[in-house]
Amino acid sequence: MTKVQSVGESHGEQSHDETAARAIAALRQWCAAGQEALTAARAEIDALNVYPVPDGDTGTNLLLTMESVVAALDEHAQHDLPAAAAAMAHGALLGARGNSGVILSQLLRGVADVLTSSSGDDSPTDAASEGDVLAAAMARASELGYAAVAHPVEGTVLTVARAAAAAAAAAAQNDPHDPVAVARTAADAAHEALAHTPEQLPVLATAGVVDAGGHGLCLLLDALVAVMTGQPLPSRPAPSIQALRTERNAVREAGSAEFGYEVQFLLDASDAAVEVLRAQLDPLGDSLVVVGGEGLWNVHVHVNDPGAAMECGVEAGRPHRITITRFVDQMADRDSAQDTATGTPVVTGTVAAGAVVAVVSGHGLAEVYRSAGAIVVDGGPTHNPATRDLLAAVAGVSAEHVVLLPNHGNIRGVAEQAAAAADGRLVSVVPTRSPLQGLAALAVHDPALPAADNVEAMTDAALATQWAELTYAVRAAQTDAGTCQPGDVLGLVAGKVTVIGSDLFATAVEILEQVVGPASEILTVALGEEAPTGLGSRLTQYVAARWPSVSIEVLTGDQPHYPLLLAVE
Repeated sequence: MTKVQSVGESHGEQSHDETAARAIAALRQWCAAGQEALTAARAEIDALNVYPVPDGDTGTNLLLTMESVVAALDEHAQHDLPAAAAAMAHGALLGARGNSGVILSQLLRGVADVLTSSSGDDSPTDAASEGDVLAAAMARASELGYAAVAHPVEGTVLTVARAAAAAAAAAAQNDPHDPVAVARTAADAAHEALAHTPEQLPVLATAGVVDAGGHGLCLLLDALVAVMTGQPLPSRPAPSIQALRTERNAVREAGSAEFGYEVQFLLDASDAAVEVLRAQLDPLGDSLVVVGGEGLWNVHVHVNDPGAAMECGVEAGRPHRITITRFVDQMADRDSAQDTATGTPVVTGTVAAGAVVAVVSGHGLAEVYRSAGAIVVDGGPTHNPATRDLLAAVAGVSAEHVVLLPNHGNIRGVAEQAAAAADGRLVSVVPTRSPLQGLAALAVHDPALPAADNVEAMTDAALATQWAELTYAVRAAQTDAGTCQPGDVLGLVAGKVTVIGSDLFATAVEILEQVVGPASEILTVALGEEAPTGLGSRLTQYVAARWPSVSIEVLTGDQPHYPLLLAVE
């Protein structure tokens, strides 16, 4: 990767310092070129999101992450490759936005790991090994990308990264002296894997698109080739996948349904102890994954007895960064599939005072949260705060324990990354996917309770809240409820389109019929900035006549893009 501007130069004629300087320049050029490529393709990548709602923002998230990377490299004048690589990884960590940004930050961390380990004073990167170094960097990036996702799904950016890494390894084995060939081969393989993502992920085939994050990674690899050769970014036609738009059976991605908990932790242990651990965990559950080495391991398993799994971990070594996830399976069949997994960090000890930091979009909802005692981070129109924004909010409170409420599926990864990076502070994430779920969790928060009890109570309250939202389609697309056209009203229950309508009130009534039942007690309605005058009154009258025992609360949320948010308890 270090041979960028003049591939044919003799490394033997250059000092170690010159080689390092050239490597740093190469790294900077690649990151800048990647940012430029993502800038040009942002709208195109955003449009690849399979649901036609206004939060199609994968391209935006990738771009913002790379902008943070470039800013980090520009801010500090790094004079050695390990420091520059560390700055790249740190910039990605702080600037990661959305799930795609978090995964990209882990891919860049993998590249940084290899560049650091291959650039010591005693073993400078040379022409004979540049191809191997590049292949190793891609392999490590793929490894960390998969490790960053609790439930890796094929047909995503992870698949594309793995294909690129495999192709790079083969090219380096064929000729380790030609890093340009390694980069080209990896980029070609990534594009090939991208074209096949709809075959692996049925929702992509149904929508007629390839994976958005995978497309962004392909552009970054193309940018690498362009920088290494001094040529323009290659022009590649978009893959044609219309032939793949057929019905496919969905595969359960979280193991078998008989196990209710995901246990994951980092483990300090020897190789021998980990082999024993694998044998002990295997009969307890499924989806067992143990990765790592050199004394540090990442352990992942699904079980019904989390305590037994943790006992195995304690016997093997020192577990830390422990997370126990309880699965709430609402899958009656494929058509009603919706992942509502929750992550409850295992915490110990009693915390005298706690605080809540919540991501909220909309002035009205933000004021409701503040009046309830929460610290509000503005989610903006696209629900995309950066890791640094959440870290700043956490740092601004004096409580020993802080609970983060992401209130949107795209923010959960950022919140978890912020929690992990909050040194010296106990930070837990209650994975709320709607601001109304967050309000239910906030209502039971008690700063006097032990941290573990607080997190459990808030998680239970969020899970007990069924949530829905109404928005307008921004483009024609195939959804779970059929084909929609621009301007159609979309009714979503737990993130899944279940109703396509032409009138907001009528569609809201259909959604209410789906989520309100005999056991329902409270209905909360948040009116967005696009809600028509009188909509709250009409809904109140309808609910009073249809479900007299249900209490309704109407809030002026002012949230963008979603004229109605609903929650039923």
